[in-house]
Amino acid sequence: MTTIAVINAGMSEESTTARLGHTIEDALRDLAAGHAVSDLQVTWVDLRPLAHQIIDNLLTGFPAGGLRTAIERVRAADAVVALTPTYQASFSGLFKAFLDILEDGALRDTPVLIGATGGSARHSLVTETAMRPLFIYMHADPVPTAVFAATEDWGAHASDSSGRDGGRLGSRVRRAAGELLDRVGGHIAAPRDAAPPSSVGVGGGDRQDGEGRAAAPAPASPADAREGYPDFVDFETLLSRGGVR
Repeated sequence: MTTIAVINAGMSEESTTARLGHTIEDALRDLAAGHAVSDLQVTWVDLRPLAHQIIDNLLTGFPAGGLRTAIERVRAADAVVALTPTYQASFSGLFKAFLDILEDGALRDTPVLIGATGGSARHSLVTETAMRPLFIYMHADPVPTAVFAATEDWGAHASDSSGRDGGRLGSRVRRAAGELLDRVGGHIAAPRDAAPPSSVGVGGGDRQDGEGRAAAPAPASPADAREGYPDFVDFETLLSRGGVR
């Protein structure tokens, strides 16, 4: 089973943030088979009903029942869709507060599709200036395409927009969903906790010390560097060319 958790920071069940989440979920289900992802399960983490518990957790450090379940859903998911309305050119306080209570490493290496909603396309960079740095800081794995949905994407348009870009939302969603599914497939094939490959010394064989224990690989010499890089010039030669001895 492949599980994707949708973090929804919308303020109501009918919010555009929730609507964007359902649009992304539909695209994920539609594209899953074509991206070698079978038995897809999408679970939702709606933050509005958990608002008081989130604040209590910030104050006490202990999650209550419903919040504990939400945290576990996110922690155990193979991938995450993270959605927030835009407030003051950034993510909402509720969205950030929920991420603040996740333990360190909860999203490490987890593929994340980031998305946001707002009244005007002028806020569309919120995904890149606020959300992407946040998830990179948390050592998550955000996909290249972020999805921002403005008023015009839902069949209307703001006074300062043309209203002609609404038809492009579907293609952006499908591209981002496809990228997330590709990441999910790769992470399942190579689990997050897979052991790293063993170190190999210079010359291709494992080096051992006198007692048979693995030893650290020897540092590469200038001659080794020249062999792999024909144009390599070592630091001593560069200094001598400049008249420095």
